[in-house]
Amino acid sequence: MAAIRIIGLGNGMRGDDAVGLLAAKQLRQRVGDRAEVIEAEMAGVDLIDFMQCAPVVILIDAARSGLAPGTVHRLDASARPISKQLFPCSTHAIGTVDAIELARTMGVLPTTIIVYGVEAGSTESGQPLS
Repeated sequence: MAAIRIIGLGNGMRGDDAVGLLAAKQLRQRVGDRAEVIEAEMAGVDLIDFMQCAPVVILIDAARSGLAPGTVHRLDASARPISKQLFPCSTHAIGTVDAIELARTMGVLPTTIIVYGVEAGSTESGQPLS
């Protein structure tokens, strides 16, 4: 098992919400066996299982803060909670922030967890990436 686990989150049927899945797919080709890459479509609570036993986790998910689509936010969730304002809603069973905080409460949060939020434009069903 690689020391770094990259998890791309999203819903492939909802426009820009698929950005984490697309990023994971592209990163898999680039990193080879230097990192484990998971495409976690509509992960929800499963995200906790995907994070377990990995010392370093990088999450990639669609975000909404009002900035231009494609803007990338880098957040370190290792030491303290990240703002729910950047990830206000989710097409997953539970949101990214909720899954991270549940893992923290359960004592299974990875030592290092970095979250990349990519600003979404349209997340309407059936739309392509913008």
